[in-house]
Amino acid sequence: MAVKSLSIRIDEEMLNKLHVVAGYEGRSANSQILVLIRGCIEKYEAKYGPINEPVSPDVNVKPPRKG
Repeated sequence: MAVKSLSIRIDEEMLNKLHVVAGYEGRSANSQILVLIRGCIEKYEAKYGPINEPVSPDVNVKPPRKG
């Protein structure tokens, strides 16, 4: 499996808090984000079943804002 790079925009306060949480858990910020993503995927698959097909680009689009 290839390892890909992902860039995100995050405000400074949230990034600082992420570093605190990651440090408390003994992880880097990158590793902490991977733990959170894995948890999100596990929760999704527990509710909806395994994700077996390739993810289409529209799945990555944010939903429209309400109100």
